[in-house]
Parts: sequence; C-alpha cells; structure tokens
Amino acid sequence: MLKCSLCVHDERTARIDIVDGKPLCRECQVYLRHPIDGMAVRRELEELMEKVDRAIVAYSGGKDSVVALYLSKEVYKVPELEAVMIDHGLMAREAIENAERIAEHLGVPFTLLRYDYSDIFRNALLKAQSPCRACSKRTMEKLRKYSLKKGYPYIITGHELPFGHHPYRLMSGGVVQVRLLSMMSEEERFEILKKLPFEFPELPGYTTNCLVLGPALELYWERHGHSFEHRRIAALVRYGLMSRERAEKELERPEVPEWQWKLVREKLGLDAP
Repeated sequence: MLKCSLCVHDERTARIDIVDGKPLCRECQVYLRHPIDGMAVRRELEELMEKVDRAIVAYSGGKDSVVALYLSKEVYKVPELEAVMIDHGLMAREAIENAERIAEHLGVPFTLLRYDYSDIFRNALLKAQSPCRACSKRTMEKLRKYSLKKGYPYIITGHELPFGHHPYRLMSGGVVQVRLLSMMSEEERFEILKKLPFEFPELPGYTTNCLVLGPALELYWERHGHSFEHRRIAALVRYGLMSRERAEKELERPEVPEWQWKLVREKLGLDAP
C-alpha cells in the first residue's frame, strides 16, 4: 500500500501519486504548490489579538480549549473574557471538572450551557459516520448567538489549523472567530498544559472531552477500515504540528470500554448489537 511521504495519508484515505520518485497524496501536492507560511499566520494572529478587548472562549474542557483560555488570559491579556462551555449531553465528567477547575485557577468567569445533541450522535452512530462536523457547526452557531446576545465581538477557539492562510474568519452578524492555536505545534500545547491543573481523562480516540467520539470511530473503522480523523491529522503532520509517530498512534483503531458503550447507547436510546 502506497503511503504519502509527507503526511500520513495512504491509499485507503487519499489518491497517491509518484512525484519526482516520491509518493505524495493530492493534498500534499497542493500544499507544496501553495505552502502555508506559518510565521505569517502567527504574525497576523499577534496583530489581531492586540485588538481583542472582549471575547468568549469556546471552552470544551479539552486540552486545546484549555490552552486557548490560558493564552487569552495570561499571554494576550484580553481585558474582558468569558469561558463558555457547551455540554452536548455526552461530555465526559472529567472534561467538565477540568473546565471548572482551570477557569477558576485562571480567574476567568465560566458559563456552562447544556443542550441535547442526541439527534446528531444517534444519526452518526446508526450510519457509522463522523458526528464531529455537525456537532461543531451547531456548537459554533450557539456560541455565535450567545456572543451577539452578550455583545462579544470575538469568539476564540482552540483549533490548530487556520482558515486557509489566515487565523480568523468573519461570521454572520459581524462576530469574528479566532483560531488562537493556528500553527501551534502539539509540543508547544503540551508545555502549556504542564503549567495548569489539567488532568488527562482516559478516553479512546483523539479526544479529551467527548464520550461519543470513541464509539463513532470504532463503528467507522468496522465499516471503512480507517479513522474519520485521518484528513485532519494528516494536515497536522503536513504542517509540522504533529509528529508522524504520534499521528499514527492517534489514528489506530480505538478500543472503547463497555461502560462507555453502555452509557452512550442508553443516552441515545440505541440497542446493543
């Protein structure tokens, strides 16, 4: 099986061509023609953050949103900041505890909003699909409405991948979403986490907060033979934000404990297979 020489795509997940004697996926070929200037993205981010005076942090209690909250408060010193967590009904208890503990540690007001995303998760599991895009889209819309209601012009998120070549985008209503971790490596993020009372929950899949991700990945693996996280993690490797070794580990088939499957099935009203 051909594997891309630059990222972690292989023939299961992408079209691979031989270019100058090396296997390269189509996404890496585009990247090599139009590379992202990571330093330029970071400079643009620094300039933008100088203007941010009031913002909410999209705060899931996972490692990346925790780093985003830390940077917003301690590095960029945003004058008015609120950590807003959307509990979609299947957030790990440890994630909510991490969120509360670290917000208190940093002295940032914390708001927990509870919603039921059972329709998204049930549909994804029944079809062996990823729930992540629909979940993220709904969450960002709820945060956008919350920002407009409260008069916050910025939403800060913990995404590592920028919007193309820029670390921000303009949302409907004039709210600006800032991907504060744009082009920040995993090593840099872990160094920040060491400064905080963050406790890593033992959850299958590339997550530190969501209980449905592991089961969804397991079902997707059964049907497709690979992870639905492949494309995003391949991009992290391509941009030099994650090591290939770490990426390969994160893309392995997860082993979901029975207690987690039982909780998810009961929450979503699904019968055991």
